[in-house]
Amino acid sequence: MPAKLKFELEFTIRASPSMLFQYISTPSGLSEWFAENVNSRGEIFSFLWDGFEEKAKLISKKNDEKVRFRWLEDEDSNSYFEMKIVEDDITKDVSLVITDFSEEEETENAKLLWESQISDLRHILGAS
Repeated sequence: MPAKLKFELEFTIRASPSMLFQYISTPSGLSEWFAENVNSRGEIFSFLWDGFEEKAKLISKKNDEKVRFRWLEDEDSNSYFEMKIVEDDITKDVSLVITDFSEEEETENAKLLWESQISDLRHILGAS
């Protein structure tokens, strides 16, 4: 299996950190923009897209700040995906920083997918 490359994307989101956190950390919030359906049983989250299911383990969570998941199929690797909320102390601008991993030839597609999903999230938040 080829090594995965880490990449980061940052998106400004017009929403409070606590409101945004609900959309990145709960099955109901994630179902509104990240996947068609999301369920969780303890630390294991099931994500459904077009009838295809992928499971991820919630490996880190800090209220109103970040969540980090690892796809179960990537259990042996050091890869994960993280959604971190950053608030600028001075301007109070809120950003969502995405950290993800992909194989080199897939990185551009992975970034485009995140941009599309964040666009959906902004739309739902009325923050586009």
